[in-house]
Amino acid sequence: MARRPLPRILSSGSASITRSREFARTAADNATDVLHPLITVTRGLRLLAGAGRQKWAATPKDKRGPTLFSVAACVLLVALIPYGSVIALVTVMGAAAWKGRDRTPVKTGPDEAEAGRLRCLYEALVPYFSVADDPSALFAHGGDWDKVFSGYEFDGNGRLTRLQVTYPAYFTDSEAASRIRIERLLHTKSGRGREYHFAWDEEGNQLVMNVLDALPTSIGAQRFVTAPGETVLGFTDGEAVQRTVPVTDGDATRDAPPVVWRTGARSTEPHLLAVGQPGSGTTTLMRSIALQALQHGDILIIEGSGTGEYACLTGRDGVLAVECGLAGALATLEWASHETERRLIAANRARQSGHPAPDDVKRPLWILLDRPSVLGHLAAADGRTDPRELLQVPLRHGRAANVTVVMTDQFDSLDTLGETVRTHTRARIVLGDFSREQVESVLGTEPHTTPILNVPPGRGYARLGTGPVMRLQVPATPDPYDEATSEAQRQAVLGLLPRRQAPAEETAPVGACVPDPAMPRTVTAAVAVEGMAVSD
Repeated sequence: MARRPLPRILSSGSASITRSREFARTAADNATDVLHPLITVTRGLRLLAGAGRQKWAATPKDKRGPTLFSVAACVLLVALIPYGSVIALVTVMGAAAWKGRDRTPVKTGPDEAEAGRLRCLYEALVPYFSVADDPSALFAHGGDWDKVFSGYEFDGNGRLTRLQVTYPAYFTDSEAASRIRIERLLHTKSGRGREYHFAWDEEGNQLVMNVLDALPTSIGAQRFVTAPGETVLGFTDGEAVQRTVPVTDGDATRDAPPVVWRTGARSTEPHLLAVGQPGSGTTTLMRSIALQALQHGDILIIEGSGTGEYACLTGRDGVLAVECGLAGALATLEWASHETERRLIAANRARQSGHPAPDDVKRPLWILLDRPSVLGHLAAADGRTDPRELLQVPLRHGRAANVTVVMTDQFDSLDTLGETVRTHTRARIVLGDFSREQVESVLGTEPHTTPILNVPPGRGYARLGTGPVMRLQVPATPDPYDEATSEAQRQAVLGLLPRRQAPAEETAPVGACVPDPAMPRTVTAAVAVEGMAVSD
């Protein structure tokens, strides 16, 4: 049976609708042009009427009668004069047209200074976007910059805040080195001291440069609205994530876009590695993660620097141990390795018998290591096992056993990290002032923004697995026992700490390792010996 052709109204309906829309848009534009004088006069009459109403409201009541009599006499006098009504009407219309005119000048293009900036930028891009044998080059010395700069915006100081560039199709935009050269040039010519974001559209041969606002540093430690297994690492740009959480910023409450790290059995990035330098905020990040982890799990803290940055957590509910010495760290990590194996065996037996996993297996266990490379150097000098070698079992099997490892270290110690740590820490953070090459060596890809100098503490980049590189600002979580901490931040951190387990534990010396009663006897003995050594 032959198919009947579609009716004409169905086969060409989209074309007719498009023509109708274009006709309607053209008619609306023409009507606006024709009725523009009427619109101007109407706006002026409205403004004149409003001014008269305000003048009448401001007139005292005892003077309203004489004023009304004077106005009526003027109207009568104008009506008696030959052609008075016509003259009055023309006068009122002229005043309304003058009052209702659009006084804001329409800026149709850049001014002389802005045009000079764009021309200089165009000339600077010519060596990168042109070849000698191009018959119709978009970029040529003395050429027209209007053809390649399709969009631009300036701030009040005359500096570029947004620029859209159309570049030739033969430019090697697929090579990172070529893109970096263009980004550095635009960064230099557009003004230093600001952070720029570059979006490359390889299909359309378009480059969009935007100036990013500084991330807020006033968000401190607090309870974030998250589900179990979610940790807020910090806050980023609104365009980078599709979620916001309510936060307290000073005295106000607003929504902020967080960088949420998901852990647990279904996580694809179960462990985290943060790299920084002294004063970059890695300890603040670790303290913020610890306060959030204590809501639903237990934590083990190993501090390699030995400065007592985590003394506020000693003896708290959910804190199994806070270690700052080599012996205690080795004993604690050995117990953590055995605990991971025990959880795996218990979970496997429960699945084989058709029962849910025990509660002690489902409760998350966090292993937090701050600068373990220092303990590694001590272990090598003493001929003992490197503490990082004991992390193989928690790193490899931690996701199935609800064991999460978080490690922070400095950039000069990355070469000492083992292959297991590099492979299984798929969530990466870089804090501090680093070059693009250093950031790429940690995150695996280059950021789409230009690094800035003199970054505040807790400022850097984050990448979860194979996702995009995001800007990051860690919430301010200082040591509450530090004298330099403000009173508001001290109370905010102390309010998030769990209660202490026993009053006697508060008399432990600073830096001593206070064991948890629930830990095995071997670990407790090693911890006690280490604590006696520190106290002596």
